[in-house]
Amino acid sequence: MFGWLVAIGIAAILTAILSAAGAAIGMTNISRAEAQTHATTIGIGGAIALLIVLLVAYYAGGYVAGRMSRFDGGRQGLGVWVIGVITTVLFAVAGVIFGSKYNVLSSLNLPRIHVKEGALATDEAITLAAILLATLIAAIVGGRIGRRYHSKVDQAANDAKQTVTGKRRRIRCPPIAKGGLRPPVADARAC
Repeated sequence: MFGWLVAIGIAAILTAILSAAGAAIGMTNISRAEAQTHATTIGIGGAIALLIVLLVAYYAGGYVAGRMSRFDGGRQGLGVWVIGVITTVLFAVAGVIFGSKYNVLSSLNLPRIHVKEGALATDEAITLAAILLATLIAAIVGGRIGRRYHSKVDQAANDAKQTVTGKRRRIRCPPIAKGGLRPPVADARAC
């Protein structure tokens, strides 16, 4: 759960930074004609920016989940992604059920890019598929990298224990049998 909260927090912060940067360079001061002429460029640029923001956010969320879990950080990263998808679907369903009655953003006078809403349906579907796949991969990779911390700590503790006791286990690796397979041993990493 904390991984998902980190992902949402980082996504909100990065989106705010991008919005402020866009407003600072004058992205909100374009005319309707300019917006319609450059609709494809604006859409692709926005999709790339959104994809980068969500990649960083879900990687960080997966990393936090993997770092907090003792084992299987990849699965924890997957959990961050699943919670994010379920939450997004629930909010989308709530938006369909309640409609514009509870839309508080419609009363604000926010800058808008004047593009017809149905014009970008194919591009939006491609962007959605790319975002789903990329954030899934980013969350799992973040979780696996976050778990590596525990592996390093466990290895350091094991090395310290062996140094204190002065005993090092020697593992004899059995010879490779026909077919190139080695019989199982207690610690296969040592062979």
